Order: sequence, then structure tokens, then C-alpha cells
Amino acid sequence: MTTQRRLVEQGAACAALALLAAAVVLLATGVARNLLASLLALAGLLIAVTAGWYAVSRRGPARWLAAAVMAGAVGLLAYGIVAAGLRPLRVAATLVCAVLSVACARVALHRTSRAWQQALRALPAAPRPAHPVLIMNPKSGGGKAERFRLADECAARGIETVLLRQGDDLLQLARDAIARGADVIGMAGGDGSQALVASVAAEHRIPHVVVPAGTRNHFALDLGLDRDDVVGALGAFTDGVERRIDLADVNGRIFVNNASLGLYAKIVQTPQYRDAKVKTAADLLPALLGPDAKPFDLRFSGPGGTRYDSAHLILVSNNRYQLDQLAGRGTREHLDRGILGVVAAGHLVTE
Repeated sequence: MTTQRRLVEQGAACAALALLAAAVVLLATGVARNLLASLLALAGLLIAVTAGWYAVSRRGPARWLAAAVMAGAVGLLAYGIVAAGLRPLRVAATLVCAVLSVACARVALHRTSRAWQQALRALPAAPRPAHPVLIMNPKSGGGKAERFRLADECAARGIETVLLRQGDDLLQLARDAIARGADVIGMAGGDGSQALVASVAAEHRIPHVVVPAGTRNHFALDLGLDRDDVVGALGAFTDGVERRIDLADVNGRIFVNNASLGLYAKIVQTPQYRDAKVKTAADLLPALLGPDAKPFDLRFSGPGGTRYDSAHLILVSNNRYQLDQLAGRGTREHLDRGILGVVAAGHLVTE
């Protein structure tokens, strides 16, 4: 991303937030006949603009869901405005600010189209494989592999498929596939599975293909893939480009996104987390963060030499996450800088 493009996105992000704040102020300070209706209008405004941000920065089902929420919120906003009896000029100014906020958010958050496509076109074409293999986790992402008929799609493209069943050793499945002659190996599953197969691919120096069939697929997002186009990712086997990225490891175990210590790690280790993420976190947080909670034994030093005796969370990432700007928040612009990003309980430390 060029400096000019980054400045444009930063400016658009600031403008989106400022315009939303202006719309809220205009609506909240209007002379209204009905307080409840005014609160409904304010809630409708906030939901509509937030959903609009998602609608202009996502694709596929996420975009349509956000658009549906936005439509409902606009109806709530309209009802509240009429019932509150707000002045037409103030209403018009509020709506203009809201629409402009969504437009600015599109500029700030729409990082997956032109920028990614230009970057991908600059990469060298990958050689066409003689024996491509895709390992599929049928349970990942709520059954995406079956829902998108990945086995049939692979058969039509001449890609051998290997099904990961309960109790299987994923590392061994990948090694066995390479022993049979696989010269490109892919994984259709979540980021943890991607890391395991990537480690075997790196070990044998063959390419690895990421098929976003997991729940979140943060790694695919940072690679520039369309996470909603699961079948389209198979094109990397036949008409892909080659991109070299860093692989990080902790105690000899490869990770492609991050390694977590403390609060988050404690929550995700519980057996209930996979099937009930929000409920599990809500049940555990009072005991982990309450006044009687035992502090985590996480001692570390920052890049300036400052020592810290504890932290609720330490997140070590493979290259730096963008955390201080609205544009691209929670993603990584680079995967090949050879650095680790470290986030510790509100402290951002990068070395």
C-alpha cells in the first residue's frame, strides 16, 4: 500500500467517524415532542450507519445480512423522526452526514478489491502442478466443505481430495499425501489446520494452497482472498500466483496468525468453546477477571527494557496487526517482513 493510499484511507476513516458523530449530535440536540421517539431515532441512526459500514466493506452473505439490518434500522429511524416531530432541516442535515459517513467508510475499509488485485497481479505465476492434493475438514466452518461440494469441485479440476476424520493426525495425512507424489498441497479448513499443513509444505518445500472453509479465516483475509468465495480459491491449484510469506513458531509449533497467552488462551482451551464461543467466554470471564481472580503468570520485557510482572493477555503475531486505525483494523498489511507483533494488555510492543 502506498503512502498516498494510506493517507487517503486514514483521512476517510476519520471523516467517517466525525460525520457519524455530527449526525448523532444533530439528532440528539433537536427539539422533539417525544423523548422515546427521539431515542428510537438515535438507535436507528447508529445501527443503520454501522450496518452500512459493514455492507460497503464486505462481500457475499455478510454484505446482504448487513444490508438487511441497515434497511430495518432505516425504518426505525424514519419512525422515530416522524414521531419525534424533528425539524425538516435538521433531519436533512442528519441524513446527509449519515450517508457521507457510510461513503467515507467504503473508502477507508474497502481494502480487498483494487489494492489486493494490483498486488496479486504483480506476483509471479505459479507452475501448474502435476499432482495437487486438498485436505478437507468436513466440520470446519459449520460444514462448508460439504455445503460448497468441494469434493465434486476438486474432482472436476483433477485435484485429489483427502478427508480429515475424527481422530486423524492432520500432519501425517499431509506427509502421506506428499509421499504419494503431491507437488502442491492445500487445506480446506480453519487457520489452525492451515498452519499445520503449511508447516509440512514448508518442510518439503512445496507450495501450500489456502481454501477458506473455516469459520473466520483471518489468514485468508490477510492473504487477500475472498473468504466468501470458497470454490474460487481452488483456482490457485491451476491458475495461481506464488507468494512467499513468513512462518512463525512457538516451541517448534508453526502458527500463521498469532500465538496467545493468558485470558484468550485460557478461554479457547475449554472443551465448550468450539460450540458456544460467546456463552463460554461470558461464563469464564468473571472468574478470570474478577476481584478474586489469580493474576496470570505472564512476565515479559518491552522493547525499551521495561519489565512487566503480569498481563491479562499477550498476543504474539506473525508480522504486525493494524490496531491503531479504522482502515484495515485487525488485519496485517504485510506477511513477509520477518518481524513479530506483540500486544500485551493494552501495550503495543513490536520487535
